[in-house]
Amino acid sequence: MVFKITELNRKDIINIKTGAKLGAVKDVQVDMAEGKIRALVLEGPRKFFGLLSAGGDIVVPWEKIKVIGVDAVLVQVD
Repeated sequence: MVFKITELNRKDIINIKTGAKLGAVKDVQVDMAEGKIRALVLEGPRKFFGLLSAGGDIVVPWEKIKVIGVDAVLVQVD
């Protein structure tokens, strides 16, 4: 499957263990030596009317991604 990184920004990231939406893709971690994506970096949860960050970013290792679909990315994280 070939896709643009910008396409990930429009997809919901959903934890298949809980059904919770984890957040939007903020960045990706790339292993330049191997030319592979290592992880998705998601915006951390928001508080105070969505304006302030409640914590740090969420890093989802590539091996935790189970399905990249048309509208969502399904991941399995604890």
